[in-house]
Amino acid sequence: MSFFFDILQTAYSNAYSSGLKKKYTAPKIYHGGKTFDLSKRWYVYYSFAHPELIGKNGNPVMVRQPPITMSINKNYKTKQERLFHLGIVSEVLLELLKDGSSPYKGEMELNNQSLEYTAIAALDYALDLKNSTLSETSKPDYRSRCNQFKKYLKKKNLADKSILSITREVVNTYLEGIVKASSARNRNNTRIVLSALFGELDDSRIIPRNFIETIKVLDTKSVSHDTYPLEVLEGLFAFMKEKDPLLLLFVQFVSYNFLRPIEVCRLRLKDIILSQKILTVRTKNKKKGSKTKIIPNIVIDEIKDFDFSTQQNFLFTPDGIGEEWEAKETSRRDYFTTRFRKLKSKYNKHLIAQGKTLQLGREYTVYSFRHTFITMLFRKLREDFSYTETCDKLMLITGHSTLKALKEYLKDIDAELPEDYSGLLVL
Repeated sequence: MSFFFDILQTAYSNAYSSGLKKKYTAPKIYHGGKTFDLSKRWYVYYSFAHPELIGKNGNPVMVRQPPITMSINKNYKTKQERLFHLGIVSEVLLELLKDGSSPYKGEMELNNQSLEYTAIAALDYALDLKNSTLSETSKPDYRSRCNQFKKYLKKKNLADKSILSITREVVNTYLEGIVKASSARNRNNTRIVLSALFGELDDSRIIPRNFIETIKVLDTKSVSHDTYPLEVLEGLFAFMKEKDPLLLLFVQFVSYNFLRPIEVCRLRLKDIILSQKILTVRTKNKKKGSKTKIIPNIVIDEIKDFDFSTQQNFLFTPDGIGEEWEAKETSRRDYFTTRFRKLKSKYNKHLIAQGKTLQLGREYTVYSFRHTFITMLFRKLREDFSYTETCDKLMLITGHSTLKALKEYLKDIDAELPEDYSGLLVL
């Protein structure tokens, strides 16, 4: 046993001498004495190990640092206000010290503007910075979620307080409210937006760190886009051809070009180069730039006679191909999604009239066509090629940025199924 404690003592001594000695004292608040005298100067104080002064015991000398007031004595005249704001300063200072900042390195900058920024002003400032990097699709979402958070802060009387008063607990309570009122997915999306905004404030040194990054992401159920049964496709396509040929062509771009619905909505006439049978589109994984994809002959035959003279117009609009349409990207996507949902409802009634029991529920979407035709193509290629060879060929067609992403996608949509294993179950 004594041998064990000898080893422990040696390890502790080595660790201590290697830098685990405490370099600072925890910040404390001087609040005018026992009577909380408001006529006196209140401040935060602490000590820090001087990098050059060594005491008789061989340890750095702890030196009392200049008091920190942050204009709080001037701006706040009550006991509660001063304690509240000095408490924030004390917490921020402790976080900086824990992160390794030192007053001797010029690294520790308690930004005097931090307390001057109200929560609302800081959020507006962060949103303005973030907008310069956001897509047109994301801007409305960020603005909406930021405004909802500001309304919450006003309700809690925090809107006009310092941005430093918006703590992890405040944000967490707000996010918990979102879960109860709507869903974990909505909560997670709000967390992403707030974290991005607080990240801007962190980069600007208005807050010491972006604590929202440490708030966990909740598990959510993915939106279902089920693969269509093959026996349904022929009848559904025939129904669309009769009732809504424009919608059918939209679906064919999703099905045969393996585009996401929103990517089809991004296509302008100028993006279609018939002579080369290619198109260019800004995809999910191409934040800066576009992806070039071939247009299969099955689609070329449908569009070769269109008028492509109005190059700047969108390929798909409510009134037809290449017409003018002033609408945001998400609105264009939602329009065709709704148009398909209405047609699907009519198709279900058509099936009932024919005495068929199969019905297409909400899990069958426009996006489902992409899953369905990738599955069909995968299984067709697998008849002649190995799994790895099939994935290599498929990746060129689907536009996935990495082989890993493609394999995860194929796994999610159950593209590959095992052969019948009945023989393995025989007793």
